Amino acid sequence: MQQMQQMMKQVKKMQEEMQKAQEGLKDRIVEGSAGGGAITVKIDGHKQIKDIVIKPEVVDPEDVEMLQDLVLTAVNDALRKADEMVGKEMGKFTGGMNIPGLF
Repeated sequence: MQQMQQMMKQVKKMQEEMQKAQEGLKDRIVEGSAGGGAITVKIDGHKQIKDIVIKPEVVDPEDVEMLQDLVLTAVNDALRKADEMVGKEMGKFTGGMNIPGLF
């Protein structure tokens, strides 16, 4: 019985630490880019876009599709990096196991 109580305390402590880590991810920013840095996107660990910078030289009214593709590529790059950051941070608690719905 004592072991069960100790284990429950450890689980509760781990849950609290995971919650703090998840909350801290909102303050961690990653940057994705496309076109050799012509477009950069900053995103936090909660996958909220914080900033998009488009260099004027890539804005061509005659080729809007290229600009759209670059923005899409930069956003997807930032999202991938955010996923990697979250996976690395939360992997400290899960031992690298991918637990669906955990984060």
